[in-house]
Amino acid sequence: MKKPDNDVAPTGGLHKSGNCEIGFRATGTIRAAIALASIVGLVGCAISSPIEPAKTSKSRFDSALLYKGKTTIIGPGTPGSEQYRVFEQGATGFVPLQAVRETAEQRAQEFCRGKGLSMESITERDSTHIPAPGKFPRVEIVFDCIVIPPVRAENEDPKYTKLRDLKRLLDSGALTQAEFDREKAKILNQP
Repeated sequence: MKKPDNDVAPTGGLHKSGNCEIGFRATGTIRAAIALASIVGLVGCAISSPIEPAKTSKSRFDSALLYKGKTTIIGPGTPGSEQYRVFEQGATGFVPLQAVRETAEQRAQEFCRGKGLSMESITERDSTHIPAPGKFPRVEIVFDCIVIPPVRAENEDPKYTKLRDLKRLLDSGALTQAEFDREKAKILNQP
């Protein structure tokens, strides 16, 4: 015979009656949420800013209270190219500055690659861990995206370059084997 919902029945040392068990579960959930918030508060969060044009954005170091960071000039940049800014901060004081720098550089490189270009660093601003609550390693890179012309070895034979390009056309399906053989013979017969 089925018991009515409001009957009291022991469940693992708890009694199930009305909303009692639900209230206990909510309390357990609240405890878990508080524990998670405490862990996040102690550990901290990594901060990654969106990549922004350097001309219209402000450095995250400008609002720092204790240490404005050390700026290193990497290069002059390419005249006429737009400059961008990327900022990265470690999640804890235990994250090495080099790991934060690598993350920022990787984000900048991916940004430029998405434009079909290559990343060129202009300046880097960083701060190492300062032994104070909430002060973690930070890096900001100002960069531009540039076209890098393909490098050809000085001693590379022009015939070899033409043959390699011809082979790529064959492999891509742009040329048939007969067309490839005919053009290859022409290249090899050149003085």
